[in-house]
Amino acid sequence: MLSRSVLSRRRALLRGGALLLGGPIAGQSLSAADGGSPVLRFGAVTDVHYADKEARGTRHYRESTGKLGAALRYLESRQPRFVVELGDLIDRTESVEDEISFLRRIEEVYSSVSCDRHYVFGNHCIDTLTKDEFLENSGAVAPHYSFDEGPFHFVVLDSCYRSDGTPYGRNNADWKDCNIPGEQIDWLTADLKQTSRPTIVFAHQRLDGEGAHFVNNAAEVRHVLAESGKVLAVLQGHSHKNEYHEVDGIHFCTLVAVVEGSGTEQNGASLVSLYEDGSIRIEGFLRQQDHEFAAPTPAA
Repeated sequence: MLSRSVLSRRRALLRGGALLLGGPIAGQSLSAADGGSPVLRFGAVTDVHYADKEARGTRHYRESTGKLGAALRYLESRQPRFVVELGDLIDRTESVEDEISFLRRIEEVYSSVSCDRHYVFGNHCIDTLTKDEFLENSGAVAPHYSFDEGPFHFVVLDSCYRSDGTPYGRNNADWKDCNIPGEQIDWLTADLKQTSRPTIVFAHQRLDGEGAHFVNNAAEVRHVLAESGKVLAVLQGHSHKNEYHEVDGIHFCTLVAVVEGSGTEQNGASLVSLYEDGSIRIEGFLRQQDHEFAAPTPAA
């Protein structure tokens, strides 16, 4: 648990959002609650799991091309600044050649958007493939990185490492043993220190608890995020369900999977609107739940 002084510094920084963001913008709302225009919008999808193979249980792999296309059309109609997929863009198969063909096919769909695209590595993305092979056959630029859009900072994390530090790839992955290695935590700490912008973090494996779907060292990562005083929210996937928790004043939102269920109505995507005061609105497509996160409140 963070100390009152740390939480106070975090709230003070975010409470000063108008100064951080360059002051009010004419004709725009400062808050999601006001129902006005956001400063920035982006789209998010997760757990597409495309593969040319028969359905298994609730996962209908071949339908993911059509469902991703529909989700992207919904998002593009709202003119997002960019779209991010939060991992497991493809499902696994034993053949490297087949796996690359799955990736190239779903990449054709994902690259149909006219805005920028971002990628988070999921455990299925780099189960058969190596990280380099995924990068070479998609629009992904790096396993983990950060970028700025408008007045906000964004961080992409990569939790696809075993406890011994070995990166996932070529059939060595254990989906229950996912970790963010020390070198990446050091990078994250330095990255958050150098930015003065309110920040959104993207992850595949979950960071808001403990168990099979969570990063093993999630508590260590959460501490870095909270200590920075700059992180508004973490968007994540992996467990395929709608879920939300607030931890140390940070919103952790798990998004629903594209692959689950058969038929056009069994789909999900998120349009995320960021407001000047640090409040956030998520408009869900089909099975994705709506959310509205209030701005950080001043310390008592």
